[in-house]
Amino acid sequence: MPHFVYMLRCAGNRIYTGYAVDVATRFEEHRTGRGAKFTKAFPPEKILRQFELPNKEYALRMEARIKKLTATQKERLANGDEVLTQSLLDSLAETLPPKKRKRRPRRRVSLIK
Repeated sequence: MPHFVYMLRCAGNRIYTGYAVDVATRFEEHRTGRGAKFTKAFPPEKILRQFELPNKEYALRMEARIKKLTATQKERLANGDEVLTQSLLDSLAETLPPKKRKRRPRRRVSLIK
């Protein structure tokens, strides 16, 4: 079964990237407000681009990589930049480094009152 990563043009000229098995059905969910929180705030206007990938793991990796791109790079990708597309596809066999988490300072609790 194929898996897809898709890019949507949303209100405010924003780009949303997501994962689906059926892009057309998922797009309709976004349009009717049953999609993601982002697309409720910025309703989708059209599907810009979709990528068919062989398995879910690769699709989720592709989605993560696209979401890390700058707005300019996302525009280039949506417009069919084949060099950027191939670079992303070539990197799917590699795992991304873990996200650095910001540590919150520990609260000190006094046991003596």
